[in-house]
Amino acid sequence: MTTLEGKVALITGGARGIGRGIAVALAEAGADVAIADVEEISSSAQQYGTEAVGGMTAAQTTLSEIEALGRRAISLQADVRRKGDTQQMVEATVRQLGPLDILVCNAGVINLSPVETMTEEAWDLTFAVNTKGIFLSCQAAIPALRARGDGCIINIASVAGKKGAPELAHYCASKFAVVGFTNALAKELAPANIRVNAICPGILRTQMWEYLAEGWKRPDESKEQSWRRILASQIPLGRPQTPEDIGQLAVYLAHAKNVTGQAINVDGGQAGP
Repeated sequence: MTTLEGKVALITGGARGIGRGIAVALAEAGADVAIADVEEISSSAQQYGTEAVGGMTAAQTTLSEIEALGRRAISLQADVRRKGDTQQMVEATVRQLGPLDILVCNAGVINLSPVETMTEEAWDLTFAVNTKGIFLSCQAAIPALRARGDGCIINIASVAGKKGAPELAHYCASKFAVVGFTNALAKELAPANIRVNAICPGILRTQMWEYLAEGWKRPDESKEQSWRRILASQIPLGRPQTPEDIGQLAVYLAHAKNVTGQAINVDGGQAGP
């Protein structure tokens, strides 16, 4: 049963991983989807190096999946660190697909580094994308959502926004900020009937976790062994989460009329409330 028929969604970082899972789930529920992404981030603090599939390249595959479901889909080049880009992505979505109903702020980066040796570039990039990017994206979308009189914002935080992890102080701090920002914005926009929630994913086998498994592997481990050890030690249910899991919650939040200001875990029992 479709629950989002006639709705328009905009997803930052929507080309692959969690973003793709959300994009496809929203399309399956009936929404038309705009994907905003970048091909690459030029920075020594960019985590994936040369192994990454570029965002705009990956977006073409995701667009094809959405269109195969009978929904309209577009891809947009947008760097969420730039105010002009976030404004243009909202304007392009409304112009090409129609009035905006759902904003999903998913774009994010990660970088392993102890605080003692962390560079300013690593700290600044993490906050520029993970926190400032959500602020700018929400700010750009609020007028369009307000015009609809019934809108929804879903910010992708992390279980790292509720508990710390070694070598990830900057990432955890950025995601803690997202949780606080989400709760505050929900209260601010409630009079306009715009709901704001966060999803806190656990461990998913995306490019981000491929990077972490490699970075955290022990001297006697392969990356695959590292992945299995992390999973077994951190997830009570003993299995990874998937982009499809996150997409299911996004669909629920997109039409849950009385849920706002929440940061909901999808983590197999890893973190507390």
